Amino acid sequence: MPELIEINDLHDPRIEVYRDIQERDLVGRAGLFVAEGKVVVEKLADSALHQPLSLLIASKRVDALEPVLLRLADEVPVYVAAQGVLDAIAGFPLHRGILAIGRRTDHPTADDLLAAIGASATVLVLCGIANHDNMGGIFRNAAAFGVDAILLDADCCDPLYRKAIRVSVGATLLVPFAQMVRQDDPIGLLERHAFSPMALSPAGACLLKDWRPEPRTAVILGAEGPGLSADVIRRAQSVQIAMSAGFDSLNVATTSGIVLHHIAAYAAT
Repeated sequence: MPELIEINDLHDPRIEVYRDIQERDLVGRAGLFVAEGKVVVEKLADSALHQPLSLLIASKRVDALEPVLLRLADEVPVYVAAQGVLDAIAGFPLHRGILAIGRRTDHPTADDLLAAIGASATVLVLCGIANHDNMGGIFRNAAAFGVDAILLDADCCDPLYRKAIRVSVGATLLVPFAQMVRQDDPIGLLERHAFSPMALSPAGACLLKDWRPEPRTAVILGAEGPGLSADVIRRAQSVQIAMSAGFDSLNVATTSGIVLHHIAAYAAT
């Protein structure tokens, strides 16, 4: 288990990266990210895609968090502070009593990520998902139903934003993802890698209950409100989820769960 390093000084330079976390959420962290809570930090410790750089924990929670600490490499510093000091460093009451700083170590392009996937696979393609709650919810569903990878267009928010990680219960640290550049053609990219694109739309040409996924399926989801572009819908198999008369919209994270459950149920038959 790593050595525990006691912190008593709010201005200790070793914990500078943890200071005023909520304010720094607005400006980013130069390639680093914050994981918060026992379950999320456990996933960071187990992640093959990301590297834990340090932890900051409440002294009163050391014993309870020992299973997390045992997952860390010995060289990862673990800073320990009294609850009041911890709250003052973070800039808000940290009830979970544990924070970690991580760095993404895997930076594949969208092409490289798709090329590495096996013959039978499901991927998600997200277009314009700018809400961190939705992003976290989609990743949580993706992890639950075994999605192989997620592609994000240039207008999507960062899955490694602290709130997205927390809402995903750490799934954004486990599901491989890559961000496309603005000039990428998502349909062309998918077709180059032999994926059958399916686009969710309230005006889809067929109902989800009648749609059967291919061995390599890409589910394309757009932001609530604007949805997907007409070009994407035209070039993909467009699918809608049946709803009560007079209502045609679902939260995009909820939509992802329904569709991924449908795919999983079909694969199990």
